[in-house]
Amino acid sequence: MAVMGASLGAQSTTPTPNCADCAAWNAPHAPFKLFGNTFYVGTNGLSALLVTSPQGHVLIDGALPESAGQIAASIRALGFRVEDIKVIVNSHVHFDHAGGIAELQRLSGAEVIASEASVPVLQTGEVGRNDPQYGTIPPIAKVARVRTIPAGDTVRVGPLVLSAMRTGGHTPGGTSWTWTSCEGAECWAIVYGDSQSAISADDFFFTRTTTYPRGLDDFAAGFAALEAVRCDLLVTPHPGATALWERLARREAGDRAALRDGGACKRYAANARAGLAKRVAAERARLGQ
Repeated sequence: MAVMGASLGAQSTTPTPNCADCAAWNAPHAPFKLFGNTFYVGTNGLSALLVTSPQGHVLIDGALPESAGQIAASIRALGFRVEDIKVIVNSHVHFDHAGGIAELQRLSGAEVIASEASVPVLQTGEVGRNDPQYGTIPPIAKVARVRTIPAGDTVRVGPLVLSAMRTGGHTPGGTSWTWTSCEGAECWAIVYGDSQSAISADDFFFTRTTTYPRGLDDFAAGFAALEAVRCDLLVTPHPGATALWERLARREAGDRAALRDGGACKRYAANARAGLAKRVAAERARLGQ
């Protein structure tokens, strides 16, 4: 696993306060090609992907506020121009995945596109009361220009076509993204699968919430979507959730196909479904149901 020097990861903002994990999440990582025209430009603990074309690029996620400079430097280190990013999309609007978007939009001039539930959070910088982690999530910088994308719709930049797949539950507007990248005649279906963990503030219960009553249904729909989608390569907002660094190490050791796993999305959904079942059982026991 290659870790890049501090000079490449120059910071554009001060560190997020009161975040015990942020320093580790924001540790630098050298950018690299995943497959074809898809590149990893995130940090060691938070993913950001660049999907490239001669007509412009799409950036997925912005990590922490203090990650923006590092992401921009990684893009430049690969030989691409930040100013050629035409669109920025997001998985979900927590500070560790959307915190750098405003700065990256400023640097690139890109349009930001997000789900209907995510747009007001990006515009105001504050998660809503319907977020399971409301009250625990730090604010982010407001994003100036945001457009809503309906579930199932596509983002197009030149030849690039990224499809939005709604996978809520972790947040009301959680979105996974799918596209195809090719190397010669070999093409992979790549999935950026949003977080599927049932994490919440202490006073939130998925089984009796009035602020996010469709949360359990959103999880179920997202699991089904992830199980059904074609999936040759899965990357998640936290790379460790799908052992990206272990797989990358195997590729660097000579296993060219180490990143390809046609069953990854199904396992990701199955593990998340099992985790949600444990959460629901724990809630019911706590509530005496």
